[in-house]
Amino acid sequence: MRAESYLMENKEECFRMNMKTDFARLEYQATWAGLKEGMRVADIGCGSGITSSFLKQIVGESGHVTGIDGSDTRILHARENYGKEKIEFVNLDINDSLIDLGDFDFIWVRFFLEYHRKNSFAIVKELTKLLQPGGIICLVDLDHNCLNHFGLSRRLESAMINISDIIEKNGDFDPYIGRKLYSYLYDLGFKKINVEMKAHHLIYGELSQVDKYNWLKKIDVAAKKSGYRFEEYSNGYEGFLDEFKTFFTDPRRFTYTPIISCRGIK
Repeated sequence: MRAESYLMENKEECFRMNMKTDFARLEYQATWAGLKEGMRVADIGCGSGITSSFLKQIVGESGHVTGIDGSDTRILHARENYGKEKIEFVNLDINDSLIDLGDFDFIWVRFFLEYHRKNSFAIVKELTKLLQPGGIICLVDLDHNCLNHFGLSRRLESAMINISDIIEKNGDFDPYIGRKLYSYLYDLGFKKINVEMKAHHLIYGELSQVDKYNWLKKIDVAAKKSGYRFEEYSNGYEGFLDEFKTFFTDPRRFTYTPIISCRGIK
């Protein structure tokens, strides 16, 4: 996926990725999936490189991590900030041939397939070819993304649903990818499939600065790119954004998003 087709493409995307990535949560997910010291890992859609650097900490000095991303800007950022011995970053579109990357013991696909609604199963099928026999693939993504809120006005709820529908149809974004992950691994013949579901976003009361920045940036970038006309508001997009900010910064607001992790063995 090249940068120009990425829904969240903006000049601050590396900062947003770094700010919202939590090592403790990632370590739990990766070790739950079976990541161990010494493994050779592929981090698909590595973005800014911070996730790859965290995975390298888990596999240790004897392990190796290859981060793959379609954005030359983010790959440059990753190389400059996280590149070192046994951690490399490769600029490749997911639709390019990946066969020259070699074989891996563990393939990590987190918050990536949601941006590839039409080809998500085909992507997982191709990635399977990079796994050694007995290797592990771990798919991690959100479900009903950005759509679970209590306290929205009718017009704000209408705008949110309509934006989601547009970016699903025209932007290749899949807000329901999480629920599909198990069937992907089942249909591809993976063994010992395990699934876990937790709350990724669980937001109530006073808003943290991380959640404030992450959500307002997501709403701002995705809503603008959607092309939606915001006819619910007399002042269009600005009226929508102002109302969402008022809603989301109100401590009465309740927001949640499920995260589904699915891992299987080849």
